[in-house]
Amino acid sequence: MAGSRLDPIDRHILAELQADGRMTNVELAKRVGISAPPCLRRVRTLEEAGYIRGYHADIDARELGFEVAVFAMVRLHSQAESDLSAFEARCRDWPLVRECHMLNGEIDFILKCVAPDLSTFQTFLTGELLKADNVASVKTSLVIRCAKDEPGLPFDVLEERLTRNA
Repeated sequence: MAGSRLDPIDRHILAELQADGRMTNVELAKRVGISAPPCLRRVRTLEEAGYIRGYHADIDARELGFEVAVFAMVRLHSQAESDLSAFEARCRDWPLVRECHMLNGEIDFILKCVAPDLSTFQTFLTGELLKADNVASVKTSLVIRCAKDEPGLPFDVLEERLTRNA
């Protein structure tokens, strides 16, 4: 298991930074029970090793006028690796597409899209997504409300697994 390569202090650092990426190194060190210099070294090592990919603000989309969220289920004509990669690259270029996941089953990709209004999303859907190379069909579902949006990982589950497998 990948998480087992980290010691408990490293996992605690990751959990604390996931909860609050803006805390100072001194505060982080205090929370994980080590002094500041080794804490900073550990954070830098976690960053360099790719465990920490970045630090982000949690922006309220509706406050900025993005009132519409849609999940688009996309089927492709071809699932050849070059065609899958080409579609993924195209998704990275579309600003309204915030997430793109390749799936197993009847649907090849699910896209999470945001737009300021339904008209903007419809223009994207009919003018871009449906006309994209290799797209066979698209089914969309409009988000009515979000009951849970919790980014990150459940570190308590990881710790429980590691304890059970020790």
